[in-house]
Amino acid sequence: MIISISRLKHYFWSIFSVAGIVLLWAGIWEGLGYLPYLENPFISLIVGLVILFSSGLIFKEFDPLDELEENVTKVLSHIYRYPQKHHFRIKYFDRIKQRHIKFSGSIIKKIEKSYLIVKHKSGKELFIPMHRIKKVSKKGKTFWKAKA
Repeated sequence: MIISISRLKHYFWSIFSVAGIVLLWAGIWEGLGYLPYLENPFISLIVGLVILFSSGLIFKEFDPLDELEENVTKVLSHIYRYPQKHHFRIKYFDRIKQRHIKFSGSIIKKIEKSYLIVKHKSGKELFIPMHRIKKVSKKGKTFWKAKA
């Protein structure tokens, strides 16, 4: 079994890149460990947490609503592209009125970030946060339901 030169180059550069990443990490790990205040593990922990919280990374990785929004976004995107949107009924919780409201999928205008935009009866646009959507049904049968 003969390995081509291009495959050898690929393996070489892959290993070379991994070695570079490991050496960079080792340098950061050892270098920061010798800073006067970061030698104390508790101070190092606090500084690390402050960095994670200020960057927002910890909120992106451990957001309990993110999975819900991702699932409902897929379902609503499917409805938005579906030719017979009027078969779908969407139920969401309106915080102002303190009740569940249902509407037809035919009034969906657009999906933007974490909002569903629908045409209201008055002609205005209504922005519904994705996490407020509780149930989607198609022809009377449950198509998607939010986890309780």
